[in-house]
Amino acid sequence: MSNDQLIKEVTAKAQVWLGEGYDEKTKAEVQAMLDADDKTELIESFYKDLEFGTGGLRGIMGAGSNRMNIYTVGSATQGLANYINEAFKDLPERKVIVGHDVRNNSRLFAETVANVFSANGIKVYLFESARPTPEVSFAIRLLGCQSGVNITASHNPKEYNGYKAYWDDGAQVVSPHDVNIIDYVNRIKSVTEIKFEGNPDLIEMIGEEIDHQYIEKIHTLSLSPDIDKKHHDLKIVYTPIHGVGRDIVPRSIQRWGFDNIIHIPEQDVMSGDFPTVPQPNPEMRSAMEMAIAKAEEVQADIALASDPDADRISVVFKNNKGEYDLVNGNQIQLIFHYYLITRNAELGRLDRDNDYIVKTIVTSETIRRIAEKQGIKMYDCYTGFKWIATVMRELEGTSARYLGGGEESYGFLPEDFCRDKDSVSSIPLMCEIAAWAKDRGQSMNEMLIQLYKDYGYSKERGISVVRKGKSGAEEIAAMMVNFRNNPPQEIDGSKVILTKDFDLLVQKDILTGKETKLEMPARSNVLQYYTEDGSKISIRPSGTEPKIKFYFEVHDVNWDGKDYDAKNDWADAKLDRIARDLGI
Repeated sequence: MSNDQLIKEVTAKAQVWLGEGYDEKTKAEVQAMLDADDKTELIESFYKDLEFGTGGLRGIMGAGSNRMNIYTVGSATQGLANYINEAFKDLPERKVIVGHDVRNNSRLFAETVANVFSANGIKVYLFESARPTPEVSFAIRLLGCQSGVNITASHNPKEYNGYKAYWDDGAQVVSPHDVNIIDYVNRIKSVTEIKFEGNPDLIEMIGEEIDHQYIEKIHTLSLSPDIDKKHHDLKIVYTPIHGVGRDIVPRSIQRWGFDNIIHIPEQDVMSGDFPTVPQPNPEMRSAMEMAIAKAEEVQADIALASDPDADRISVVFKNNKGEYDLVNGNQIQLIFHYYLITRNAELGRLDRDNDYIVKTIVTSETIRRIAEKQGIKMYDCYTGFKWIATVMRELEGTSARYLGGGEESYGFLPEDFCRDKDSVSSIPLMCEIAAWAKDRGQSMNEMLIQLYKDYGYSKERGISVVRKGKSGAEEIAAMMVNFRNNPPQEIDGSKVILTKDFDLLVQKDILTGKETKLEMPARSNVLQYYTEDGSKISIRPSGTEPKIKFYFEVHDVNWDGKDYDAKNDWADAKLDRIARDLGI
């Protein structure tokens, strides 16, 4: 399509937003885009409709069909409400939870969602103020709701907001409901079809009573209450990075018996502008600099953070050189699984016939070795907690017991009464792990080295290539096509011996040429390459951000536990070479 034709099309779409049903502020914003000599913003705002995907919506806030605003949010909610009323038409009452984070416009969007649901005859439990994403999941199950929505863009930059849709099990929506909801949302063709006028009689505010039950339920996860009490004065630095964890996470930590929580006052300010960080992503060192500095200042045992909607966890402790450093997401997963399995075994509670853990396909294979050596079941699933929750749902009601599950992107879930990653439970659990290690005479770093010695060394690295806008989306799609059609034969001098294409659901043994079907619940645009020397490379475009993600993993399963720094240097050099070989 020529640029002139594109401008003509987006202009026609924008002019609709100057008509009946749109507020004056929105009209003025659209008119300014139409009047501007530079049409870039007009194109980006209208070249497509903000897609309601399997996880909901996420996008930059502003006027336009490709932006987060009350009209795109209202349209999504009207479609979801229509589907809920159809799917649960035999129930005398249909109920939903609505929550939100601290982002700019989050309360406005949440109230819009509540109004649309109630206008469609659906009972709404609306959180009175910002709450963690996992608490929304918890409340759905607690109050017996059929669905729920949380307004959040997680750890994205401040310009973004999002809309996460949940089903009656407290998990994000999966098949068949995901495609059905998308169909119902896509049927909304005009703003006049959206019922914005809410019914106050069907909206009930909730808050502290849910917080209390949530915190009490989380405390039942503790495996070492006596050790927690013994090390109650463990030095714990915690930051919510301006998010919803500010009040509830310290309460949760204290409920486990730890009373020496050290705050960073500047980051206790709840703000959608995230004033102390360039981006509120706890995976990034730039977001954790203040926590690292505070840990150094007070000589903390551990420093912890939650992201703005308090589902992800970040961890800092001293490395082998005695410097406070950010622990990567795979190491967080390793530590959690190692503790939960080891501690349950110590207490005589590990049921090797029924206990299980879950990880995602891009998360460290060392977790698999831990499970195999301990004789418990491990399930692999796609990236995203809805897939971990799918495994949990399929095993619910059987003798199987869920111990924990997580993914390399700093999310972990140690409970089954919530169905999304949860820092409100993961953070006190990590404090308990630090106390347990200390009680055994180990630092957290020494415990990690012991883990590698027992189960094999691994190191992972994630690289995200960001490509924004329409041209960026096209470039990312082209990169995936190229990797799919021209897979590497060697990576860092080691032959590729196995490939997995989760879009085609085909696994190919390169040495024999044999192809087998991948048994997965759905297709996903992910490629994986396994090399002769044990390396694993995964490639996938992000479903929520304008980026393509690369995951590299190298192994030495026979490492003797000596000279950890040298082993890390070896791994870093190898990871550098892998990145160069793949041209990134």
